[in-house]
This record gives sequence, C-alpha cells and structure tokens, in this order.
Amino acid sequence: MNFIILIILFGGMMWFMQRNQKKAANKRQEQLNSMAPGSEIVTIGGLHGILSSVDSEKGTIELDAEGVILTFDRSAVKSVKPVESVATSDALDGVISEAKSDVTEVTEKSATPDSPFE
Repeated sequence: MNFIILIILFGGMMWFMQRNQKKAANKRQEQLNSMAPGSEIVTIGGLHGILSSVDSEKGTIELDAEGVILTFDRSAVKSVKPVESVATSDALDGVISEAKSDVTEVTEKSATPDSPFE
C-alpha cells in the first residue's frame, strides 16, 4: 500500500516537472520566432546588438554590434527585445497641433482684462 502511494507521488512530481519544462520550451521557441530585423538581442555570451537578418534555412542570425556584423546560431540568443513601433508623422502632427492649441488657450486666458493678476 505504501509503495503504491509512493509511486503515485513520484508520478505526479514527474508530470508537474515535465509540464513546466514544456511551458519554458514553448516560451523560448516563441521568443526565437518573434525575432525580426531591428530587434535588440543579447547573446548567451553577453554580447548586445541589433538583429540585422535571420536565416531560417541555416538557423543563423546576423547581429550588428556597433557596425560589426557577427553571425550566430539562433540558439545563441539569450533574450530578445522586440522592435519598438516607430511613431508615424501623422501621429506626431496630431500631438504637436494639440500642444499648440493648449498653449494658445493658456495665452488667451492670461491676457484677459478681468484677470486679478494684472
């Protein structure tokens, strides 16, 4: 009876360990698949750089480290910081026009003759 309980506990422990390993492997694979040119990469050796290209056929990446192009295996990637979205000029124009209108409103309010601060 004690032997059966021990086997069940051991089996449960193995199942949970395997499940956590699968989650970690899936997360790692998702991270490697999300690499795109322009992403910031850190290798397992601690080298920081910008991803220049990904060769899925060979399983390699080219990393631009301050003008020096280096080729690594995909498995040498420790972490990936995704490409930040670049603000479009239309979005910037909208922000600038809002700021100008706020400045105009503040200027008009401070120039009124009924102001107690004159």
